[in-house]
Amino acid sequence: MLKSLFAAVSALSLIAAPALFAQAQSNAASKASDRTGPDRAFTGKDLFDLAHATDPQISPDGTVIAYVRRQNDVMTDSAISSIWTIDVDSGEQRPFAGRDGGAFSPRWSPDGSRIAYVSTEGGSTQLWVKWLDSAEAVRLTGLPNSPSSIAWSPDGRSIAYTMLVEDAAPSLGSAPGNRPERAEWADPLQITDLVNFRADGEGELTPGFEKIFVIPAIGGAARQLTFGEYHDGGPLSWSPDASTIYFNANRNPDWQIDPVEGDIWALDVASLALTRLTSRDGPDFGAQVSPDGRHIAYVGFDDAGRAYENTELYVMDADGEGRRILTDNWDFSVAAFEWDADSRGIYVQYDERGETRIARIALNGSVDTVVEGVSGGGLDRPYTGGSFSVADNDTIVFTGGTATRPPEVKVRDGSDTRYLTNLNSSLLATNALGEVRAISVPSSFDGKEIQGWLTLPPGYSEGTRVPLILEIHGGPFAAYGPHFSTDNQLYAAAGYAVLSANPRGSTSYGEDFAQAIDKAYPSQDYDDLMSIVDRAIELGVADPDRLFVTGGSGGGVLTSWIVGKTNRFRAAATQKPVINWTTQALTADGTGYFGLYWVGSRPWENPQKFWDQSPLSLIGNVETPTLVVVGAEDYRTPVSEAVQYYSALQLAGVPTTLVRVPGASHAITARPSQSAAKASAILAWFERYAESWEPGDEDGGS
Repeated sequence: MLKSLFAAVSALSLIAAPALFAQAQSNAASKASDRTGPDRAFTGKDLFDLAHATDPQISPDGTVIAYVRRQNDVMTDSAISSIWTIDVDSGEQRPFAGRDGGAFSPRWSPDGSRIAYVSTEGGSTQLWVKWLDSAEAVRLTGLPNSPSSIAWSPDGRSIAYTMLVEDAAPSLGSAPGNRPERAEWADPLQITDLVNFRADGEGELTPGFEKIFVIPAIGGAARQLTFGEYHDGGPLSWSPDASTIYFNANRNPDWQIDPVEGDIWALDVASLALTRLTSRDGPDFGAQVSPDGRHIAYVGFDDAGRAYENTELYVMDADGEGRRILTDNWDFSVAAFEWDADSRGIYVQYDERGETRIARIALNGSVDTVVEGVSGGGLDRPYTGGSFSVADNDTIVFTGGTATRPPEVKVRDGSDTRYLTNLNSSLLATNALGEVRAISVPSSFDGKEIQGWLTLPPGYSEGTRVPLILEIHGGPFAAYGPHFSTDNQLYAAAGYAVLSANPRGSTSYGEDFAQAIDKAYPSQDYDDLMSIVDRAIELGVADPDRLFVTGGSGGGVLTSWIVGKTNRFRAAATQKPVINWTTQALTADGTGYFGLYWVGSRPWENPQKFWDQSPLSLIGNVETPTLVVVGAEDYRTPVSEAVQYYSALQLAGVPTTLVRVPGASHAITARPSQSAAKASAILAWFERYAESWEPGDEDGGS
């Protein structure tokens, strides 16, 4: 869900835009100059040299870290995953897996002697185990579908995982049975009875259900443990005696149309008996058993029908009794958590004012922040995020970075926090990156503090006014912060200041701030964004006569809303937007969710409200030249949303062009060449309208 739920430019489908295509190519070439040294501009081709760390896992004794290195590869135009190990004391790194295929999801055995992981070596995605002393690796499975949610049993003898078990699609009638030999007939009919039969990034879903399996850690036949027409999901957690596995699932009859519901279940490994441990109206998930086996920690919230709720941390007895909340007076949302070794506290990852941190929450509810500077929400835009793990001696390993440094492996050992990797040292030493500054302003609507970050052009001269790009985050329940962003640095290298702001509805500022747009999105978040743009002008950075706006997903919604409300921006680029809430609610991959939780009803129950909150309703006001960008296989904000807006702009006589990213889902920057090309196309569009332009000027001021 939107909730919490790179080919050169020629790879893009540009409709009726030969001039834009040529301009983008020219701009990319000019930016990729032959300059060398620390003042060299960051360019699209530099994306191929980027690497970042993710999913760091520390051994139980705290001496070795296994992490996933994501390295962009120019030959495959993709990010390749491999697993590396790091000696915590010396910092020595060694390749572990991924030479003959991608490798990811490393998980330590309880005694620290082995690592289970998933690899595509051999052509299919399978579960592997590698012994550290001998460096011997064994493939455990030959599965038809990818395993996930890997979990070692406490005795190290078994590994549990989840996997899709395929089911037959429904059938209705049949094709004629008299096809002549060698005749070429059409493919059979595609028939489904699923509410959500497509998923972004996956396409058409294979019929079936996610189920839990267990396999001997030394190899052998896997055993399916759960059955039925429900999805039984991870993460998985074993009881200390290896008799029970805890998981989360929505096993209610209406699971297809209730996308928020979920409960914690206990599975008896021997008898396969299931016990439901939670039953409130709302999601409970992520169960983890304490090391002493006495408690289960989990996260969730009461479903009040709102589009956003803080994810709270709970504990209960192992039998499901004694449930209580630990974060009732803590106004942040738990993103990830892990028990400490003595079972007396829980480490949690959370966001505060655009920054990601780790705190230890004791069982009495007291909170102590222990790590700051966590990073890892993505490379293209400066989202919050990251990951961590904790050793038995409370050593914490996490992904950390800055606004000018992509995520690396960092470790907190006692009071000492240090980097263990420097994956982009050469790139950062030879490229000048834009400085990032925090700014804030009271909203013109009600005085709420609105925070943002300005990425300045490299070598920015204090007091100089430069063109400004307002770059709006998606979600809308998400947050930007002082984190590395390739889009922002590419825009800055072209001479723009880039404003990444957190209007109301953004997370990390408390539940009330996020809920301020509930059933009213877009609304006063528009005022917040205009206020912080005015602040950038007041600071002497932004040129008020050269303002531009873009954003993706939820940011695409707000971009389209903004150009329907004001003409102060010279040009706009709306990326993967929602334009019409009725069609979004009925065609996206969250069919049961968007209408009820974002607008407040089904489309036919209150069609006027759906229309009033749709940017399409403002099309008659739009004069701003607006580029429309979407992934050609986007099922989250479907392609039809972008096409509706593009068609409406054309019919309304507004200068526009449609950019479709071939093969891309909602993550339109997943491939380096397309990420670079998309940014180049947006810059070309903005540069076309950088000088004075008035409605009716079909040449766009060029």
